[in-house]
Amino acid sequence: MAALLYRLGRMAFRRRWLVAALWVVVLGAVGFASTKAPAPPDDTASMNGIEAQSAYDLLQRRFPGTSDNADTASAKIVFVAPEGQKVTASDNRATIEKLVDTASEGSQVEATVSPFRAGAVSKSGSTAYAIVTYKAKSKDVTDSTKQHLQTAVDEARKAGLTVDVGGPVLAAQAAAGGSSEAIGIAIAALVLLVTFGSMTAAGLPLLTAVLGVGLSMVSIMALGSTFGLSTTSSSLASMLGLAVGIDYALFVVSRYREERAKDRGPQEAAGVAVGTAGSAVVFAGLTVVIALAGLSVVGVPTLTKMGLSAAGAVVIAVLVALTLVPALLGLFPNAVLSRRIRKGKQKSGTRRNAGTRWARFVLRRPLPVLLASVAVLGALALPVMDMQLGMPGDESKSTATTERRAYDELAEGFGPGFNGPLTVVVDAQGAKDPRTAVTAITEEISDTAGVVSVSNARFNPAGDTALFTATPSTAPTSEKTKDLVRAIRGERESLRSETGATFLVSGTTAVNIDVAQKMQSALVPYLAVVVGLAFLLLLVIFRSVLVPLKAAVGFLLSVLAALGAVVAVFQWGWAADLIGLQQTGPIMSTMPIMMVGIVFGLAMDYEVFLVSRMREAYIHGERPADSVVSGFRHSARVVVAAALIMIAVFSGFVGAGLAMIKMIGFSLAVAVLFDAFLVRMVFVPAVLALLAKRAWWLPHRLDRRLPHVDIEGEALTGGRAATPEPAVDKAAASALN
Repeated sequence: MAALLYRLGRMAFRRRWLVAALWVVVLGAVGFASTKAPAPPDDTASMNGIEAQSAYDLLQRRFPGTSDNADTASAKIVFVAPEGQKVTASDNRATIEKLVDTASEGSQVEATVSPFRAGAVSKSGSTAYAIVTYKAKSKDVTDSTKQHLQTAVDEARKAGLTVDVGGPVLAAQAAAGGSSEAIGIAIAALVLLVTFGSMTAAGLPLLTAVLGVGLSMVSIMALGSTFGLSTTSSSLASMLGLAVGIDYALFVVSRYREERAKDRGPQEAAGVAVGTAGSAVVFAGLTVVIALAGLSVVGVPTLTKMGLSAAGAVVIAVLVALTLVPALLGLFPNAVLSRRIRKGKQKSGTRRNAGTRWARFVLRRPLPVLLASVAVLGALALPVMDMQLGMPGDESKSTATTERRAYDELAEGFGPGFNGPLTVVVDAQGAKDPRTAVTAITEEISDTAGVVSVSNARFNPAGDTALFTATPSTAPTSEKTKDLVRAIRGERESLRSETGATFLVSGTTAVNIDVAQKMQSALVPYLAVVVGLAFLLLLVIFRSVLVPLKAAVGFLLSVLAALGAVVAVFQWGWAADLIGLQQTGPIMSTMPIMMVGIVFGLAMDYEVFLVSRMREAYIHGERPADSVVSGFRHSARVVVAAALIMIAVFSGFVGAGLAMIKMIGFSLAVAVLFDAFLVRMVFVPAVLALLAKRAWWLPHRLDRRLPHVDIEGEALTGGRAATPEPAVDKAAASALN
């Protein structure tokens, strides 16, 4: 592996203009293809294997036209009378009727329903709501249609009513990170500048990462219609592509500078950098790809597409690091060096740095350090025991948004469960008298503790299927609502035996409950698949049984600690004000399993890069303790810089307006923080110090069967790699600068 990549690095350095031109041509060609490709499909919320989805599928089969109207946009206009008044008062009623009439005149409006004709007035008379249904999907509602509705709402507000609009029509489209994302990238640039002490060296990883992300995005656009990749699929790909793209280029550039400090010529240094650091990049990238592709085992189409898209972005980042980075080093062979290296004042490996001092500190007292790291991570992980999964809705948005205010006003006027009614679909094909069976089921569910009311059943044309809603007494995200759904479903078998009919419970609330349960059930199998495959990969890389095992244990500690921090902030509300969190609630159902996949891949990046330098020193003759020090001397600063860059990039998403994006950004940032600084910098050296030579133990039978992969550059210690370059190379390199 190292010898092959060594030759690739030298080739890319030598033919730098051709390699750079090829990347530009590929980017241009794929970008052109993306402009000609059909529009990507919309996101789909379908998920096989849950009852709520089965109910929706039954509705589509039995109720003609249901699927045609399922995706159309609608707005729920909520009216609240002034204190001491009722919406039914003549003046208020006239204002509401005028707004409904005005709203119905919109060019894309299908129908409007007045609250007074639909009986949508609260018992107290203080609150009412009107429904506006549109002919188009939410994303296709035009700005003029939105403005027409907003103008009508503003007129009603002038009359003294409190008016807000629920639903997606007037909802603001929150940016992924806004200005905070730009700040994150700026911090990443600053970290690179401090790490390298050179503007060119700092700019090169950013340039290559941006090019890689750009190629990933246009590729997703070009292939979107073919593989069903929606715009959501690109969000994770852009986040990860930028983070790993910077890190992988950072690893290669850092090793290049190290080799130049050893008085190697530019082309030779590029070859060795790609042969050694590039090997670590390849295997680190493989672990990330395994973790992301493993999301497909969960059985959630959206997660599968996001995982595969992000995996593709990581593959591109690896290819960029192996080819474009050495090509650009060929264009700026000396500009990427610090002033000390250019003047010959810094020799690689001769200076004791902070990494060396920290490693020696851990080696002197490994057991206390190990116990302290485990204790801290364990304490951080304790909140996980109280983790509740769900899907945040309008209740998690800022109170500055009209949809959040509408949600609160409906909850106050009609009860907390009004915002999350349960949809019950009755299949009465097996009943002798379908209508009698449906009536019996409706009455039984109506009498269930926790149900406030049920609507009248609506039958399909064939008369063998009915549909009605049940309104809970508690909020959609409440644990009591989850218990209610389980209780209703628990009545199914007894009602089937009595009536011959059965039923399924669906609706947004039931969907969220089912998705959360499916995510919890899938987490352990997913962990087993990903950790198992990565264990085998690390076994091949390090030719050790205990080192991969240590890596897996350290990862589990860091990810549990990160989940604990997420629960403490987003569910318990600790320090919520510091990140602008408006409302606490359940943890997004897909977040833990998504975070596990992403963080596992990123954690293995640091593991491979840090421990591979230790193994490189060990197989070259250093004692186990000295090899740990050597690994930290060469890699600690780069790993810290890489972690700070990832933390900065992910923290940019904490400034998002949407709680979901804020949660993902926060979880990834704290996970990298814990993994890099508590696991890789504390837990790992302490364990290796305690294991000593046993860390690199491998049974002889297994040693003979495992493929030999040279990641430490053993093949580069002699032969062609040791041949000095002609002096003209240095002169040519200087001329290029």
